[in-house]
Amino acid sequence: MPTTPPPPARNRTPTETSAAAVGELAKRVIGNVELAIVGKRKQLVLSLVAWLSGGHLLLEDVPGVAKTMLARALARSLGCHFKRVQCTPDLLPSDVTGTSIFNQKTSEFEFRAGPVFTQILLADEINRATPRTQASLLEAMAESCVTVDGTTHSLAKPFLVIATQNPVDHEGTFPLPEAQLDRFMMRFTLGYPSMQEELRMLELLKDVHPIDQLQAVAKAEEFVMAQSEIRKVHVDPRVREYLLQIVHQTRMHNDLTLGGSPRATIALFRCSQAMAAIRGRAFVLPDDVKRIVAPVMNHRLIVRPESRLRKVTAENVLEEIVSDIAVPTIDAS
Repeated sequence: MPTTPPPPARNRTPTETSAAAVGELAKRVIGNVELAIVGKRKQLVLSLVAWLSGGHLLLEDVPGVAKTMLARALARSLGCHFKRVQCTPDLLPSDVTGTSIFNQKTSEFEFRAGPVFTQILLADEINRATPRTQASLLEAMAESCVTVDGTTHSLAKPFLVIATQNPVDHEGTFPLPEAQLDRFMMRFTLGYPSMQEELRMLELLKDVHPIDQLQAVAKAEEFVMAQSEIRKVHVDPRVREYLLQIVHQTRMHNDLTLGGSPRATIALFRCSQAMAAIRGRAFVLPDDVKRIVAPVMNHRLIVRPESRLRKVTAENVLEEIVSDIAVPTIDAS
């Protein structure tokens, strides 16, 4: 019997091809990082979403759950330079940004770059640094440059700040102000591994640490190109209205004294584009917004004191808001 020929394959548009390339790049990086870090797929995806969006990460978790390993593994996977700053109360802004030193041989001042001149900077226990030192990172995070002694120095791309803080030990700390929390694209926790994951971790560590054997699976230049490609991902007007409704509801909610800022709206928009691209799509679905709304928004909201007494959290409020807003129907074909 004659058979019906299959329909001709649809040619991909340039945007679809770019999104597929971003998805393939993310898959390679995540698979490589998972050779050293076990059971953190969701957090790895969120980390790449924030970095592809041009943002920075705040990891709030207890010690020993692989926060530093995450930063090192991302750097090794992309062949990026990595530096670490241990924040303490006596850390000065110049210890982070660098300073000018007088050279007696040349009778001129020479700039000695600080650890911020890298591609991935880990600011460990950032809340132990003084507000002045914390603020020294703001220009680098917002504009990817540092101004010292009136001279502006550009930072290498792609640039990412991963700051950590311990949510349990608050003695001798300086909590980040709301304005600086708003500068972080996402805040989330890594959490403890399951027993099976911890057994797997012990197996990996029996000879040498797997982080020392990680090889680069992509170039930093590829990642920079991917950062520009995600901005081409289509966001339907109905999806834009959907994410705007979420942000605006946080500004009117009875349990909140502070809702999401316009910067939060932009962060939600950019991260939804990155999430779609990581999944190989050239368009954003409402589910992409749902997946990233909590890590993008939870640190930007302030719960009323009386609501905190009732055990209300920012995450609870976001869940309530998202459940109350009608989800638009988008054709995914």
